[in-house]
Amino acid sequence: MDKQSPEYLSHLRHSCAHLLAAAVMELYPKTHRTIGPAIENGFYFDFEFDQPISDDDLPKIEAKMREIMKSWKGFEKHELSADEAKEQYPGNVYKHELIDEFSEDGKKKITFYKSGEYWDLCKGGHVGHPERELKHFKLLSIAGAYWRGSEKNKMLTRIYGTCWPTKIELDEHLQRLEDAKLRDHKKLGKELDLFTFSDMVGKGLPLWSPKGATVRRELERFIVDEELKRGYLHVYTPDIARLDLYKKSGHYPYYKESMYAPIKIEEEEYMLRPMTCPHHFELYLSQPHSYKEMPMRFAELAKLYRFEQSGELSGLQRVRSFCLADAHIVCRKPQAEQEVNAVLDLIEYIAQVFGLEAGKDYHYRLSLGDRQDEVKYSKDDASWDFAEHALRNVLKNRKSHFVEAEKEAAFYGPKIDVQMKNVNGKEDTAFTVQYDFVMLKRFELSYINEEGRAEQPVVIHRSSIGAIERSMAFLIEHYAGAFPLWLSPVQVALVPISEHHHEYANKVKKQLEEKNIRIELYAEAESMQNRIRLAAGEKVPYILVMGDKEIEQNGVAVRQRGNVNLGVMGVEEFAVKAREEVEKKVIW
Repeated sequence: MDKQSPEYLSHLRHSCAHLLAAAVMELYPKTHRTIGPAIENGFYFDFEFDQPISDDDLPKIEAKMREIMKSWKGFEKHELSADEAKEQYPGNVYKHELIDEFSEDGKKKITFYKSGEYWDLCKGGHVGHPERELKHFKLLSIAGAYWRGSEKNKMLTRIYGTCWPTKIELDEHLQRLEDAKLRDHKKLGKELDLFTFSDMVGKGLPLWSPKGATVRRELERFIVDEELKRGYLHVYTPDIARLDLYKKSGHYPYYKESMYAPIKIEEEEYMLRPMTCPHHFELYLSQPHSYKEMPMRFAELAKLYRFEQSGELSGLQRVRSFCLADAHIVCRKPQAEQEVNAVLDLIEYIAQVFGLEAGKDYHYRLSLGDRQDEVKYSKDDASWDFAEHALRNVLKNRKSHFVEAEKEAAFYGPKIDVQMKNVNGKEDTAFTVQYDFVMLKRFELSYINEEGRAEQPVVIHRSSIGAIERSMAFLIEHYAGAFPLWLSPVQVALVPISEHHHEYANKVKKQLEEKNIRIELYAEAESMQNRIRLAAGEKVPYILVMGDKEIEQNGVAVRQRGNVNLGVMGVEEFAVKAREEVEKKVIW
């Protein structure tokens, strides 16, 4: 088997998960083990320990793994009845639950695999020579994880590790992880004072500092202005609505578990909105529409609320309160492909402005439904066929590389997802274009055609820049906190050489602020070099130093981020340069 193939890497990492469990059971024999799958770039195993353990214990576990590995010559398959299987795990409710499930309540035998003295319930997929092939691994971290991902279940201890075919690949991966730590948006967000969280406010509810709010505001202005240029109609709708609205749309039964609980007011139930589409449809219904108005593109920077599980929350990437650059396009059926194409034009323009490359920084995924699952997906084969063909056709005509993913569609239709990875390798959906053939029927949307008769339109849901929070997280990591000038919370740091130069520095500050350049004066009672280092550490794009020589020339000594000395410029000359970079959204 090719040692770079996904199948081999999965077998390698799953085998290493067995090795981890074997070491843990020798060191902590009262522990209950649960599951240990291979994941991208590594593996994990979940345990219920009878004593607390921490990252400090990982070297000891790793050493025991290397000791055990020497005696592992292969994996032997065995089959046991459900009762025999349960005897291998006295008191382990997790394994007993799995055994009941896999054996269909005792009707089928269960497969076990043994290597050395270690047995475990397993469906298979291992390397042939573990004593030789499992050498290049590293345990990485410990985290909490609910059994089967449900907050209703017990919190277990999850140990993460990585395993590679060669030492070179392992070392390269560990270096990538170290580099990723430096770019982690949670770390940089704190260091650069962009956002914070408060237990008193609540989990997953970000608080934006003035600097973080500045970056966010620039993103919001950028996307609203760009959408207005492209014919979108920006609207405002409430953050709360009657529960009946979400029952009408069909969201309530499908997304009930991730919604906040209803609020009872004056004998009516209301809910913090988890999505915008029902609001926009009600707005559309407020007056009749003609074919001459098609397409209508309602857009909104909409505040949404979803009750994500605590274990799923992660900085700004997954939160409970977020702002979505959302839109709903109501159009005629023959206009659908053209509108989807225009949305992808917008998304690719945004990516270009941010300096993102297709294939490297993001990729397209055509997310399809499951025709057999009538609980999760609406039953309408003809509409699914039409919608999937339309989206696929757009991607093919654009010559865009894309992958197809079953069972990833929304309940009301297929979608094109723009997928991005964070610095830790986790893939998330950043932007989306969804075809909807369900809710237009639920809301009875229509327009008057050329013959004066009511005709049913097509609805396209789309997010251009996605959730502002998730986009912020991605951009912080992409730029490693060093934002381009137009996005930087502080664009220019003014550093007077001494106290005698403060008056001139304040004059320059006022002059540049009149040009809408964001300035911070670094005039603390510290040495000039310390103030320059502070501004550089805060990743300010330009540092302007001024002393006697600069005052004489009515100028400033310009340093560009990265310790690039641009020499002395006139204040007006620098202002023109900076404004031009902002307007063109230049990326260095």
